[in-house]
Amino acid sequence: MFAFFRVGMLGFGGGPSAIPLFQQEAVKKYKWMTEEEFADTLALANTMPGPIATKMAGYIGYRVGGIMGCLNALISSVVPTALLMIFLLQILQAYKDIPWVQHMSASVVPVVAVMLATMTWEFFKKSGDTLGWKKAIYLILALYLLTEWVNVHPGILIFVLIVFVFLPFKKKKEAKQ
Repeated sequence: MFAFFRVGMLGFGGGPSAIPLFQQEAVKKYKWMTEEEFADTLALANTMPGPIATKMAGYIGYRVGGIMGCLNALISSVVPTALLMIFLLQILQAYKDIPWVQHMSASVVPVVAVMLATMTWEFFKKSGDTLGWKKAIYLILALYLLTEWVNVHPGILIFVLIVFVFLPFKKKKEAKQ
Protein backbone atom coordinates (compact mmCIF):
# COMPACT_ATOMS: atom_id res chain seq x y z
CA MET A 1 0.00 0.00 0.00
CA PHE A 2 2.71 2.48 0.94
CA ALA A 3 4.68 1.74 -2.22
CA PHE A 4 1.77 2.81 -4.42
CA PHE A 5 0.96 5.74 -2.16
CA ARG A 6 4.55 6.99 -2.52
CA VAL A 7 4.45 6.61 -6.28
CA GLY A 8 1.14 8.42 -6.48
CA MET A 9 2.34 11.26 -4.27
CA LEU A 10 5.84 11.64 -5.73
CA GLY A 11 5.04 10.99 -9.41
CA PHE A 12 4.74 14.70 -10.14
CA GLY A 13 4.29 15.26 -13.85
CA GLY A 14 2.10 12.31 -14.71
CA GLY A 15 2.71 8.76 -15.84
CA PRO A 16 6.19 9.08 -17.35
CA SER A 17 7.58 10.45 -14.11
CA ALA A 18 5.91 7.65 -12.14
CA ILE A 19 7.50 4.83 -14.16
CA PRO A 20 10.95 5.09 -12.54
CA LEU A 21 9.25 5.31 -9.15
CA PHE A 22 7.32 2.11 -9.86
CA GLN A 23 10.57 0.49 -10.90
CA GLN A 24 12.25 1.60 -7.67
CA GLU A 25 9.45 0.26 -5.50
CA ALA A 26 8.52 -2.94 -7.36
CA VAL A 27 11.97 -4.09 -8.51
CA LYS A 28 14.59 -2.63 -6.22
CA LYS A 29 12.91 -2.04 -2.88
CA TYR A 30 10.30 -4.80 -2.51
CA LYS A 31 11.61 -7.20 -5.21
CA TRP A 32 8.10 -8.06 -6.39
CA MET A 33 9.45 -8.53 -9.93
CA THR A 34 12.70 -8.64 -11.84
CA GLU A 35 13.99 -5.97 -14.23
CA GLU A 36 12.91 -8.14 -17.18
CA GLU A 37 9.41 -8.63 -15.79
CA PHE A 38 9.11 -4.90 -15.13
CA ALA A 39 10.25 -4.10 -18.68
CA ASP A 40 7.71 -6.57 -20.07
CA THR A 41 4.97 -5.10 -17.89
CA LEU A 42 5.86 -1.59 -18.97
CA ALA A 43 5.90 -2.57 -22.65
CA LEU A 44 2.49 -4.24 -22.43
CA ALA A 45 1.02 -1.41 -20.37
CA ASN A 46 2.13 1.06 -23.04
CA THR A 47 0.13 -0.83 -25.67
CA MET A 48 -3.13 -0.50 -23.73
CA PRO A 49 -5.33 2.59 -23.47
CA GLY A 50 -5.44 4.66 -20.31
CA PRO A 51 -2.98 6.23 -17.89
CA ILE A 52 0.26 4.28 -17.52
CA ALA A 53 0.53 4.83 -13.76
CA THR A 54 -2.91 3.36 -13.14
CA LYS A 55 -2.21 0.33 -15.33
CA MET A 56 1.16 -0.30 -13.65
CA ALA A 57 -0.31 0.04 -10.15
CA GLY A 58 -3.23 -2.23 -10.98
CA TYR A 59 -1.10 -4.97 -12.49
CA ILE A 60 1.65 -4.92 -9.87
CA GLY A 61 -0.96 -4.86 -7.10
CA TYR A 62 -2.77 -7.81 -8.70
CA ARG A 63 0.46 -9.72 -9.07
CA VAL A 64 1.34 -9.20 -5.41
CA GLY A 65 -2.09 -9.60 -3.81
CA GLY A 66 -4.68 -10.73 -6.34
CA ILE A 67 -7.90 -8.77 -6.74
CA MET A 68 -7.60 -7.15 -3.31
CA GLY A 69 -4.01 -6.18 -4.07
CA CYS A 70 -5.12 -4.61 -7.33
CA LEU A 71 -7.89 -2.61 -5.64
CA ASN A 72 -5.56 -1.59 -2.82
CA ALA A 73 -2.89 -0.43 -5.27
CA LEU A 74 -5.35 1.53 -7.38
CA ILE A 75 -7.01 3.22 -4.41
CA SER A 76 -3.74 4.05 -2.64
CA SER A 77 -2.15 5.49 -5.78
CA VAL A 78 -5.12 7.36 -7.29
CA VAL A 79 -7.36 8.70 -4.49
CA PRO A 80 -4.76 10.59 -2.40
CA THR A 81 -3.21 11.99 -5.57
CA ALA A 82 -6.55 13.17 -6.93
CA LEU A 83 -7.43 14.90 -3.68
CA LEU A 84 -4.00 16.51 -3.38
CA MET A 85 -4.09 17.55 -7.04
CA ILE A 86 -7.39 19.37 -6.55
CA PHE A 87 -6.03 21.16 -3.49
CA LEU A 88 -2.63 22.07 -4.95
CA LEU A 89 -3.95 23.16 -8.34
CA GLN A 90 -6.27 25.59 -6.58
CA ILE A 91 -3.28 27.08 -4.76
CA LEU A 92 -1.09 27.04 -7.88
CA GLN A 93 -3.80 28.77 -9.90
CA ALA A 94 -4.10 31.50 -7.27
CA TYR A 95 -0.33 32.20 -7.26
CA LYS A 96 0.65 31.28 -10.85
CA ASP A 97 1.93 34.77 -11.73
CA ILE A 98 4.49 34.92 -8.92
CA PRO A 99 7.98 34.35 -10.38
CA TRP A 100 9.18 31.83 -7.78
CA VAL A 101 6.08 29.70 -8.39
CA GLN A 102 6.80 29.78 -12.14
CA HIS A 103 10.43 28.75 -11.50
CA MET A 104 9.34 25.99 -9.13
CA SER A 105 7.01 24.54 -11.75
CA ALA A 106 9.69 24.74 -14.45
CA SER A 107 12.34 23.12 -12.23
CA VAL A 108 10.39 19.87 -12.05
CA VAL A 109 11.02 19.15 -15.75
CA PRO A 110 14.78 18.44 -15.39
CA VAL A 111 14.15 16.15 -12.42
CA VAL A 112 11.71 14.06 -14.46
CA ALA A 113 14.14 14.08 -17.39
CA VAL A 114 16.94 12.69 -15.20
CA MET A 115 14.66 9.99 -13.78
CA LEU A 116 13.60 8.91 -17.29
CA ALA A 117 17.19 9.04 -18.57
CA THR A 118 18.36 6.82 -15.71
CA MET A 119 15.65 4.27 -16.40
CA THR A 120 16.39 4.42 -20.15
CA TRP A 121 20.07 3.77 -19.52
CA GLU A 122 19.23 0.75 -17.35
CA PHE A 123 16.96 -0.65 -20.08
CA PHE A 124 19.66 0.04 -22.68
CA LYS A 125 22.25 -1.88 -20.65
CA LYS A 126 19.82 -4.75 -20.07
CA SER A 127 19.08 -4.89 -23.82
CA GLY A 128 22.78 -5.06 -24.60
CA ASP A 129 23.30 -7.83 -22.06
CA THR A 130 20.37 -9.96 -23.23
CA LEU A 131 20.35 -9.38 -27.00
CA GLY A 132 24.00 -8.60 -27.53
CA TRP A 133 25.20 -5.04 -28.05
CA LYS A 134 25.21 -5.07 -31.84
CA LYS A 135 21.66 -6.42 -32.15
CA ALA A 136 20.40 -4.17 -29.36
CA ILE A 137 21.84 -1.02 -30.95
CA TYR A 138 20.39 -1.90 -34.38
CA LEU A 139 16.99 -2.63 -32.86
CA ILE A 140 16.97 0.56 -30.76
CA LEU A 141 17.95 2.70 -33.75
CA ALA A 142 15.37 1.04 -36.00
CA LEU A 143 12.61 1.49 -33.43
CA TYR A 144 13.64 5.09 -32.83
CA LEU A 145 13.50 5.85 -36.55
CA LEU A 146 10.12 4.15 -36.89
CA THR A 147 8.57 6.03 -33.96
CA GLU A 148 10.12 9.45 -34.50
CA TRP A 149 10.50 9.76 -38.29
CA VAL A 150 7.87 7.41 -39.68
CA ASN A 151 5.43 8.12 -36.81
CA VAL A 152 4.57 4.48 -36.13
CA HIS A 153 2.80 4.17 -32.78
CA PRO A 154 4.98 2.43 -30.14
CA GLY A 155 2.11 0.09 -29.30
CA ILE A 156 2.15 -1.25 -32.86
CA LEU A 157 5.90 -1.82 -32.70
CA ILE A 158 5.61 -3.61 -29.36
CA PHE A 159 2.82 -5.81 -30.74
CA VAL A 160 4.89 -6.68 -33.83
CA LEU A 161 7.90 -7.57 -31.67
CA ILE A 162 5.76 -9.75 -29.40
CA VAL A 163 4.32 -11.58 -32.42
CA PHE A 164 7.83 -11.94 -33.88
CA VAL A 165 9.10 -13.50 -30.66
CA PHE A 166 6.36 -16.12 -30.67
CA LEU A 167 6.73 -17.11 -34.33
CA PRO A 168 8.22 -20.61 -34.68
CA PHE A 169 11.62 -19.98 -36.23
CA LYS A 170 14.17 -22.76 -36.53
CA LYS A 171 17.56 -21.82 -35.23
CA LYS A 172 20.52 -22.19 -37.58
CA LYS A 173 22.09 -24.97 -35.51
CA GLU A 174 18.83 -26.96 -35.45
CA ALA A 175 18.38 -26.62 -39.21
CA LYS A 176 21.85 -28.05 -39.95
CA GLN A 177 21.35 -31.19 -37.83
